[in-house]
This record gives sequence, structure tokens and C-alpha cells, in this order.
Amino acid sequence: MLDDFSYAKRDQAQTSVLFELISERYERKSIAITTNAPFSEWDQVFPDKAMTVAAVDRLVHHATILEMNVQSYRRRAALPAEQ
Repeated sequence: MLDDFSYAKRDQAQTSVLFELISERYERKSIAITTNAPFSEWDQVFPDKAMTVAAVDRLVHHATILEMNVQSYRRRAALPAEQ
């Protein structure tokens, strides 16, 4: 499971490792990813456009995508503590 997938910028070496993980698990094992970024913004995660397209292609091929348009659980849990 990769949580907050698009939270931090990564360099070429890191995104290459991430792409290899996605590729290795493709059609072999499950992978769960959470992110606030839509696929259209994943070019900010992977510096190479071709790698972005290939990663998204592998992830969505047999995917079940759960899109949740709700307030963040972490934010909701933190709000009572702030008051």
C-alpha cells in the first residue's frame, strides 16, 4: 500500500524505483494507492511523461478505483483537537 502517493516530489531515481514496483506487481500482486491527485496531475509525480502514462496504464488496467469526494479523515480527526 502506498499512502499519500503524490504528497512529495521525487527525483528520477526514486520514481524509477516506484515505477519498477508498479511494473513488478502488475498482473501478479495487488497494490493499493491513496492520493489526492487525479491522474491528470500525475505528471508532477513522475518527471518523465512516458513513465507517467505507463504507470497509470498498469495501475488502471485491472483496477477498482474508489473515488471519495469527502473531507479528509485526518483533517476531520484533527479539527476537534484544534477547538
